[in-house]
Amino acid sequence: MNTGRPVPAGRPVPASPRVQVDPPGLEPPRCDAAVIGCGNLLRGDDGVGPILIRRLAEAGVPAGVRLVDGGTAGMDTAFAMRGARRVVIVDAARTGAAPGTVYRVPAAELTDLPLYLPHPHAVRWDQALAFGRWLLGDDYPADVTVYLVEAGGLEPGADLTPPVRRAMERMQKLILADLSDQHSEEDTHD
Repeated sequence: MNTGRPVPAGRPVPASPRVQVDPPGLEPPRCDAAVIGCGNLLRGDDGVGPILIRRLAEAGVPAGVRLVDGGTAGMDTAFAMRGARRVVIVDAARTGAAPGTVYRVPAAELTDLPLYLPHPHAVRWDQALAFGRWLLGDDYPADVTVYLVEAGGLEPGADLTPPVRRAMERMQKLILADLSDQHSEEDTHD
């Protein structure tokens, strides 16, 4: 049973006062930095990104920092970067190194990523960055850093392995220090 009023074709649908409408252009709010944690919480060490995002939220981050649980939707990572001047991405990796090895990949090494999207539901962080650069154009963040941690176990239902849990604690400190340093630099330039 429809109790609403009909809306003539071509006319905007009035919003309910309970519904928040996005601003014109659907731009997200601007922020100094967005930290995006990628991975699958149900597959052991692959969940390190979203778990770290939750820990950062509990610890508190500087004003102007947006925390995003990117989950496994790599394509959404590109959209989550919108409005951020700086982006930090956290994900698990499998390179053959010792579990818990942390890699910090600065933006300068990420400029020539090819735009290759094999399937919209199977997009990795590097493909999301290339897509984001294409999609956002001049609005692509000025600074992007990726933290990767070598996964030890990816079994369904498993917790983080001890080496990855320790690595996550180190990454949390590194990211908070990076964000605080960046925030302090901006304060001195204003």
